[in-house]
Amino acid sequence: MTRILIPAALAALALPIACGAASAAGPDPAALRARNHAAACTNCHGPEGRPPAGSPIPALAGRPQSELVSQMQAFKAGTRQATVMHQIAKGYSDDQITAIAAWFAAVR
Repeated sequence: MTRILIPAALAALALPIACGAASAAGPDPAALRARNHAAACTNCHGPEGRPPAGSPIPALAGRPQSELVSQMQAFKAGTRQATVMHQIAKGYSDDQITAIAAWFAAVR
């Protein structure tokens, strides 16, 4: 039997129920895509959007979806100052931003 080791940061990205219901065929593909996009955020914002205590980087977990979307749109438009987020946000479509924000909002 072959064991596959998954990095802790990715293993911690359990799919929140609110992002899509699992069926007999498996998890919702749209929810999986949102989770996969959100995985990129863990490099700075920590597993499941929870950075280490004392980090200057804000937590994303459990924040309102509308707040996260609005901040990402401001980064994308260049109206909110950032070191790298304005560049990162430009790489996502509006639909992807909405899905990522929904995923983090569902993390409890």
